[in-house]
Amino acid sequence: MQFKHPEFLYALFALIIPILVHLFQLRRFQKVDFTNVQFLKAVTIQTRKSSQLKKWLTLLTRLLALAAIVLAFAQPFFASEEIVGKANETAIYLDNSFSMQAKGSKGPLLKRAVQELLSNLSEEETISLFTNSETFNQVSKKDIQNDLLQIDYSSNQLPYNAVYLKAKQLLSTSKETIKRVILISDFQQKDEGFELLTDAASKTHLVQLQPVTRQNIAVDSLYLQRNINNELMLQIKLSNTDANAENTSLALYNEDKLIAKTAVSIPKNGSVNTEFRLDENTKINGRVVLEDPAITFDNSRYFTINTPEKIKVVAINEANDTFIKNIYTQDEFELISSSLENLNYNDISNANIVLVNEIKQIPVSLTNALKSFTDQGGTVCFIPANDGDLASYQQFTSGFSSEGLLTEKKQEKKITTINFSHPLYKGVFDKRVANFQYPKVNTYYQANANNVVLSYEDSSPFLYKTNNLYVFTAAINSENSNFKNSPLIVPTLYNIAKQSLQLSDISYTIGQNNTYDVAISLGQDGILSLVSDQENIIPLQQSFSTKVRITTDEVPTRAGIYALQNKNDIIKHVSYNYDSSESDLQYYNLNTTADYEVTESVTTLFDQIKEETSIQELWKWFIIFALIFLLIEILLLKYLK
Repeated sequence: MQFKHPEFLYALFALIIPILVHLFQLRRFQKVDFTNVQFLKAVTIQTRKSSQLKKWLTLLTRLLALAAIVLAFAQPFFASEEIVGKANETAIYLDNSFSMQAKGSKGPLLKRAVQELLSNLSEEETISLFTNSETFNQVSKKDIQNDLLQIDYSSNQLPYNAVYLKAKQLLSTSKETIKRVILISDFQQKDEGFELLTDAASKTHLVQLQPVTRQNIAVDSLYLQRNINNELMLQIKLSNTDANAENTSLALYNEDKLIAKTAVSIPKNGSVNTEFRLDENTKINGRVVLEDPAITFDNSRYFTINTPEKIKVVAINEANDTFIKNIYTQDEFELISSSLENLNYNDISNANIVLVNEIKQIPVSLTNALKSFTDQGGTVCFIPANDGDLASYQQFTSGFSSEGLLTEKKQEKKITTINFSHPLYKGVFDKRVANFQYPKVNTYYQANANNVVLSYEDSSPFLYKTNNLYVFTAAINSENSNFKNSPLIVPTLYNIAKQSLQLSDISYTIGQNNTYDVAISLGQDGILSLVSDQENIIPLQQSFSTKVRITTDEVPTRAGIYALQNKNDIIKHVSYNYDSSESDLQYYNLNTTADYEVTESVTTLFDQIKEETSIQELWKWFIIFALIFLLIEILLLKYLK
């Protein structure tokens, strides 16, 4: 038992006063003579014995009553020694990721957690609370009540160790306070195992909320593919967990117009692929929608097919350019092919890629123009000539990096090795080819290079990339090489041109690093914006002479179709979708350890904390005891004869 005001206990010494009064009574009995002495003597003895018992009982009740009053003023209480004299600090993490849409026994997990928090937080208590998207530091229940009731789901799920570190930052470093970290989440499984790096300076509580069912049907991914009839097909992958899904409705919209609908059945813990045929050369702001009332964020997936942008190609030739014209056709490219003598240097600044096709000597003016062109984000592909001016070649390549051509070798070499993992060949090969008919060269240039795309039998480079420059180390005219007849020439030169302008994909994932180019020339103060009905943002962008490179990561925050605008002019549309990893409703199996305690509900945890931190005050009981003893004294004086 402990006391709030122990100084009042000194008043217990005052109990000696009634003891002294009772022990040293100054009053004496007066003797009265009477005729029957023997009878009066017996009465006197009996009266004295009754009087002594009554005095001692009265003394005892008075002492107990006074002691109870003194103890009541000292305010005794029972409490754990750890909490006496210390204030409480609490940091609460409330998981508002999409998986918290799952239905628990009393409704969606997030909404129920909010209701229980508001029910259990006291009006006077000050806490720090944060979610995946918002932080409230040192606030009361009244301050955050409306924010919690209006809380929205977030596509960004913080790692659990990062959550704990952020919670610790919201707590002070004082040793005179009781610190608690409370993590409220469903603790959905991630790629790695669950491990929480806690410390002894604070108590850690995990509230793991569990849904009543783990079934969830999701649109997992979308991509375009051509079928055997060369028709453009939208491929859709659907996934399902926990139970079989029969006759699930799936619809395809172009903006608000329904253009196709089907029903699919998905096995338990499995996936299926389905497809819709799309019209060629049609701009589509598409949306695929399925019916699943459990978790709704993954019921829709957006995609965009814009009008194809033609890539501008400039070819500077001193050799036959027929193969260039055959590859860069008018349906996808704008090709300007000319000799060095007839070259218009203004065409270079407006191009996306420049091909230098077997020019024997590269003039300094062209070297400077191409270097400035690549500094603005352009791509150059260089094909040397037989018996070319090595000095001019070396001067040209040195403007891009230290990697360059060394000496010319008149020796037959076979091109035997393909770097299948190089971005240039992404999606080109279904499998690694080892036994194809090797093209060859009769004369080549030795080179030092690291980023090799194609190489000879001795591993020396035939085609390599350094910065924005692709370099062939041999002429590819018919007299020197049969590379033009190889199936490699089309995907190689085609993709070099295609990747000079990173056209936007049909959709991007929010939270990942996404980069694409927009073929537009902005002024010095020009800015592009991503605009939808829900958001208007300015993404990270880098402006070049012929294009603008857009990079997005954490923005936008909402899935949908966004218009990429220059002021009020719409350039194109871009689609963003949420990460599908939240669709997999698998959870960690957590149990109480030495580092943290695990409970199943917010209410249970707060009841436990209240019990641990409660102070049982006893002063009311001592007041009652004092009154009881005073009542006993009154009864003794009145009825004890």
